Amino acid sequence: MDVGLLFDLRNPDQWHRPWAGHYARSLELCEEADRRGVGGLWFTEHHLFEDGYLPRPLTFAAAAAARTRNARIGTAVVLPNLHKPAQLAEDAAVVDLISGGRLEVGFGAGYRVPEYDLFGADFKSRFTRIEHNIAEVRRLWEEGGITPGPLQTPVPLWGGFYGPRGARIAGRLGIGLLHISHETYGHYREGLIEGGHDPELARVSDLLPVILADDPEAAWPRVAPHVAHQMNTYRQGSVEGTDHPRPPLLGPGDFPETPKADGSWSTLEILTPEDAAVRIHERTKGLPVKHLIFWVSIAGMPDDLVVRHIELVSERLPALLAEAAASGAAGSRPAGVPAGD
Repeated sequence: MDVGLLFDLRNPDQWHRPWAGHYARSLELCEEADRRGVGGLWFTEHHLFEDGYLPRPLTFAAAAAARTRNARIGTAVVLPNLHKPAQLAEDAAVVDLISGGRLEVGFGAGYRVPEYDLFGADFKSRFTRIEHNIAEVRRLWEEGGITPGPLQTPVPLWGGFYGPRGARIAGRLGIGLLHISHETYGHYREGLIEGGHDPELARVSDLLPVILADDPEAAWPRVAPHVAHQMNTYRQGSVEGTDHPRPPLLGPGDFPETPKADGSWSTLEILTPEDAAVRIHERTKGLPVKHLIFWVSIAGMPDDLVVRHIELVSERLPALLAEAAASGAAGSRPAGVPAGD
């Protein structure tokens, strides 16, 4: 499995930087990660976020593709229901050509009513529409319905779904599943069989809520305010345009610094690479995981933590994951790591 970094380009008022400089710096980080051997650079889509969450992931992906040479270039995710299939097929094909055939496209249904209203799309039919739209993008590529087409045949596709219904959609379409969950994986395999696809070709990836640091205890209080901002925007945004009450705002003290006792992921975990390798091995055992994706930054967190996180994800973590997998026992510690670390 390889590792990648996800960019959302949030730029909150509390830590705001001039927009042009913020975008330029993000491209520099893409170049740095590519030089260090990261497996993928991923970009994600939202609209109407006050902190400027990236609205056009394929546009930014094209810029990153032109500035890098080796990393896969992906979306995790783009929202096809907010685009015409032909436009999305063309935009993605251009990125694939610029990148020399490094594109991976992850699709998601979205969860915010205002985004659907902005583009005149029907929120209630989003799951029906997404299955149609993904299939239509692929048809346009396969049948030459847009020109020029992508370099890759086929372009690797992913479904960013967290529930049974979406997992079955990904399976029926024969695409990868952007969610690491043993329970959801069962629904995904059922969808593969329903769609006439070989379940042995299943592939899984996900965005993991993990930041790597040399000293997680020291890093946590510096990152916690950024986590609170991120979670508040998600929670508040999820009820906009609905009858649901707005949830209370969370503060930095509302997030635990240690992993959950039941083994599930917390909202965010700051871990050493060694501890992260063990946690990831435990959570992914038995699943056909092809990629692991990590936030490059949590809502404008300090630069020194971002740069070190990139270094650890790109250079240190892959070897530790390989050692953990080779050890063969869930929960065992990679070779050479003292038990007290």
